[in-house]
Order: sequence, then structure tokens, then C-alpha cells
Amino acid sequence: MSTGLIIALIVIAAVVIIAAVMTLRARGPRRGPSLKRRFGPEYDRAVARHDGDATAAERELTERVKRHGELRERSLEPARREQYEARWTAAQERFVDSPREAVAEADRLLAEVAGARGFPDGGQYEEQLAALSVHHAHHVDGYRRVHRAAHLRAEDARDGGQGTEDMREAMVAARALFEELVRPARHDGDGHTGGRHDSGRERAVLNGGRKAPTRGGHLPWAMNRRQAKES
Repeated sequence: MSTGLIIALIVIAAVVIIAAVMTLRARGPRRGPSLKRRFGPEYDRAVARHDGDATAAERELTERVKRHGELRERSLEPARREQYEARWTAAQERFVDSPREAVAEADRLLAEVAGARGFPDGGQYEEQLAALSVHHAHHVDGYRRVHRAAHLRAEDARDGGQGTEDMREAMVAARALFEELVRPARHDGDGHTGGRHDSGRERAVLNGGRKAPTRGGHLPWAMNRRQAKES
């Protein structure tokens, strides 16, 4: 083998190695910011759950994306969407007199709607939550909160300070995810804008009895600060 050929092979090998190193360096630093942009508040929760270990949190989030990133959400038929909206409205109204029953219904309804949209079945709560976090990261914590509230025994809730206000806040947080799941996709084209069940009681805001404005088809909130009964 000639000296020139040997030199050429060495140069080629060096170029390949340098290119590989540069690619790895380019990918490495961007993974964290990319995951943080995608997961938003879920990124911070994952880091906190791993006691501040961002590398471990990013491994967990990367695995979630691998498992659920290719999931394609199914559309809801308009009639089915309206049924879900009516059930959510009923749960909100029930909160005033039976907050625990209302929270339990909200938890069941979110699991059912998510399953209908193509996410893992509600019987696999942790897996369903992980999939939802990949596609609805900014609102999935509402589901987590309402699920936790729904599965607390009454005595445990009292001991842990889980009062009516905590359950109300969980329901409010969960509503954002519900609205995202029932909102028609752009390609559905059924003209449905939501908010059909908007009685005056539903639109009552948290104090003062003022009417709450509805936003772009968002379902109105049904609860006010009237003293709710613990069930």
C-alpha cells in the first residue's frame, strides 16, 4: 500500500471521527432544552420527582416520547362529544352538593374520553397519564390532581387537609385537559363550538356572582363559592 493511500485513509478516518463527535455534541446539549419545551411544567415535575437529577428526568421523558410520540389521536363523533360535555356539566353542577362524587365522575370521564381519543385504556392509569403528558403536557397535571383527589378515602383526605377547596381546584385544573380532549380537530369541520350547556348557574364565577365570559367555545365553569357539602 502506497504512502499516499495510507495518508488518504487516515485523513478520511479523522474526518469521520470529527463529524461523529460534532454530531454527538450538537445533539447532547439540545436534548434538555428540547424536552423542556415539549413538556413544559411536566419537565420540572419529572426533575423534582428525581430529586433534581435532570439527566434521570430526561431519560424518563425520552422514554415516554419513544412509547407514545407516534400516537395519533382519533376524532370524536359530534354526538359523542356532546354526551361527554353534558356529563362534565352535570359533574360540575353536582360539585356544589356532592364534591367527592363530582370529582370521582370527572376522573372517570377524563379516563373515558382519553381512551376514546386513542390513548391507552383508563384501566392503565399510569400509562394513560404518560401518553397524555406527551401530547397534552401543559394540562395533564389537572388529570393527575383530580385522580388523586378521587382516590383519597374521606378520612385520609381530612387528615391530609384535602378539603372542598382542594377538590374544587383539582376540578378547575382538570377542565383544561377535558376541553382539549373534546375540542374538535380542525379537520373535523362539524361547526361545533362547545359550550352548549351554559346555564346561569354554570357561568357563576368564584365570587361576587358575576358572569364568567366564555372563551372560544370553552365549556363554562359551574362552581361557585357556595358552601359545598362534604360527602
